[in-house]
Amino acid sequence: MEETVNKKAAEEKKKKRTSLKSILGGDILATDFFRRQTKLLVLIMVMVIFYIHNRYASQQQQIEIDKLKKELIDIKYDALTRSSELMEKSRQSRIENYISSKESDLQTSTNPPYLIK
Repeated sequence: MEETVNKKAAEEKKKKRTSLKSILGGDILATDFFRRQTKLLVLIMVMVIFYIHNRYASQQQQIEIDKLKKELIDIKYDALTRSSELMEKSRQSRIENYISSKESDLQTSTNPPYLIK
């Protein structure tokens, strides 16, 4: 009687051992533990897929943000350049030189401006 109990215990140990062959062959997925935990394993897989997707989406958004920041800096520099060009062209001395080169009768006023009330 004791021999049969020992044989059964040895057989159960053999069944419980996991070898590389059983892992690669997929036999490990048929064990009782994995069958009981299928819902948990599916939940973990869904969470992993969600995590990977979330990280990918955030990286894409960060790339877009960096691109827009560079574009904004370029536009700011362009606006500054145009503003300085406008200031240069609208100076009184430049306007006087332009008018004198066109042989116009216009002249700069010698009287200071005054307010009309």
